[in-house]
Amino acid sequence: MLHPYEDGLAPREANYVPLTPIDFIARAAEVYGDRLAMVHGSVRRNWRDTYARTRRLASALQRAGIGRGDTVAVLLPNIPAMVEAHFGVPMLGAVLNTLNTRLDVATMLFMLRHGEAKALIVDTEYAALAQRAALAFPELKIITVADVAPADPEHFPRAIDYETFLEQGDPEFAWQLPANEWDAIALNYTSGTTGDPKGVVYHHRGAYLNALSNILEWDLPKHAVYLWTLPLFHCNGWCFAWTIAARAGVNVCLRKFDAKLVFDLIRTEGVTHYCGAPIVQGALADAPAEYREGIAHTVRTMVAGAPPPPAVIAKMKQIGIELTHVYGLTDVYGPASVCAVQDAWKSLPDDEQARLAARQGVRYHLQAGVSVLNPTTMEPVPNDGETLGEIMFRGNICMKGYLKNERATEEAFRGGWFHTGDLGVMTPDGYVRITDRSKDIIISGGENISSIEVEDTLYRHPAVALAAVVAMPDPKWGEVPCAFVELRPGTSATAEEIVAHCRLFLASYKVPRVVKFGELPRTATGKIQKYELRAKVGSQNAIDFGKTEKPAK
Repeated sequence: MLHPYEDGLAPREANYVPLTPIDFIARAAEVYGDRLAMVHGSVRRNWRDTYARTRRLASALQRAGIGRGDTVAVLLPNIPAMVEAHFGVPMLGAVLNTLNTRLDVATMLFMLRHGEAKALIVDTEYAALAQRAALAFPELKIITVADVAPADPEHFPRAIDYETFLEQGDPEFAWQLPANEWDAIALNYTSGTTGDPKGVVYHHRGAYLNALSNILEWDLPKHAVYLWTLPLFHCNGWCFAWTIAARAGVNVCLRKFDAKLVFDLIRTEGVTHYCGAPIVQGALADAPAEYREGIAHTVRTMVAGAPPPPAVIAKMKQIGIELTHVYGLTDVYGPASVCAVQDAWKSLPDDEQARLAARQGVRYHLQAGVSVLNPTTMEPVPNDGETLGEIMFRGNICMKGYLKNERATEEAFRGGWFHTGDLGVMTPDGYVRITDRSKDIIISGGENISSIEVEDTLYRHPAVALAAVVAMPDPKWGEVPCAFVELRPGTSATAEEIVAHCRLFLASYKVPRVVKFGELPRTATGKIQKYELRAKVGSQNAIDFGKTEKPAK
């Protein structure tokens, strides 16, 4: 016998609709169709026209034989076509695979093969990849975007121009909601793991909820003016392509990061929000003061990746950029926790505020949980700020799993939580604080040394622009800290000076034994590639734990 609350009360068409972020652009066009949606050079396009273009894309892809569950890969910088693909591809039930523009050709070909891409939308800048893809996959449909240069027929022998392709589509295309909100919406490959990259599969429900969580965490207003400093290929721009549509905001496109251009766009377009890795924030914080002349309004930014150095947080505050620190991974749609600022912090000294703001924080509004657990017992660690555990997530803002990799999926979700591989502690006030990646902890003479703690100390030196600390083998202690330092332009420092600086703040066993100067290797999203630095010093941690940043082969 059914319970009274169940009898005759099943979901039906009138009261249950699958959640999908595609609907955000439909509403933006219906309600705010005349408002500006896209800015890119001379292009200024409203939401009504942007919506029509995404429907044309979906229609043209369908006429080209793309259907539900098919993969459409895109290799594009942050230009309008990239934003349009985030709606047009899933409108016909296909899955969007955004490719990292800085990967080597062999890795991209692996992704196209593994994801079984049926079409590739590619900027003409990446002709070499398109040419190789055309040879490797004779059936692959290639669509070229001539953003700054026309397609050379020699390199694109069987391609069709993107604008010509859109003309073949119907601007009134009757796109459909997903049959199930658990349907795949995007495929994102992890970078920097051992062996082949893993294909992280997102679902419509998770993308919808994380897009809304971005609004809630940031108090994002209607019609925000958002600058695309964060690559859209990275976790689908942390879901902000969908977030900005939900707020009927303005997408200010940026083909390539340049500090002066960023400040120019902030000034001319009235940019209110942007996201970026610590290296992006550092470049803006260190930019010449004249770049910021004429900017009187507050700009808000989200930062993720490695914890932002307190010195950078303090500098951003001084120049009028309000920083929100978030934390997450590709596997959880980008940011899934936030360092929620408390009113009581405002009375603290600036350096203490910066230290608190650099933590990974608490769960996103629409994420069920973030915690620090013992990965063996799966029990929470005490809230003492000292006991190490693994940071884990659970909830709707977690991937479906890894494409064609059941073993890795099961391991990632072992014990009912998603395992990040990041080590951390739970502070007395209930905030997660990362101490290191499991592979980055330095064990010297039986003592654990957090590379992040040492790096934060290095960043306090006025000449240090970038810093990374890795384990270096040592015959006596097993391993010791080795610091790689990139100096600010126009400054100088010796290894002895750097070591002396560290001795002012760190216990002696944590002080780097060796300091190396030079430009640090970076990923496409601005993260420092520690696997290269570990390789330089012969660190065994380069292959520890099965979760390293060693590049795919």
